Amino acid sequence: QVQLAESGGGLVQAGGSLRLSCTASGRIFSNYYMGWFRQAPGKDREFVGCIMWSGRSTYYSTSVKGRFTISIDSAKNTVYLQMNSLKPEDTAVYYCAADTAALYYSIRAGDYDYWGQGTQVTVSS
Repeated sequence: QVQLAESGGGLVQAGGSLRLSCTASGRIFSNYYMGWFRQAPGKDREFVGCIMWSGRSTYYSTSVKGRFTISIDSAKNTVYLQMNSLKPEDTAVYYCAADTAALYYSIRAGDYDYWGQGTQVTVSS
């Protein structure tokens, strides 16, 4: 069992930055992939990026690559999503998730076993 809790969402102006945190508890292994997804009203849940718990590999969607960075502080059991140069289209509820059975990273929400409750990010123009 893995429990995930996001924090750090809020309201920011376009061009600004936010850092989201996802604190994990339970049994976590270095081969788990930790993903970030987002869901805007009326849209499907969208892959943002992911990182292997060991921190050795990261992957990003094309829409955020170069603006968002995912990192892990294993001592704190926390995954971060640093979001820079935010745009109004980044407005969504952001979720972290854990894929505990991955042989390779996945962009599909259905492959992730555990989810946090989500945190709202709103970017004003």
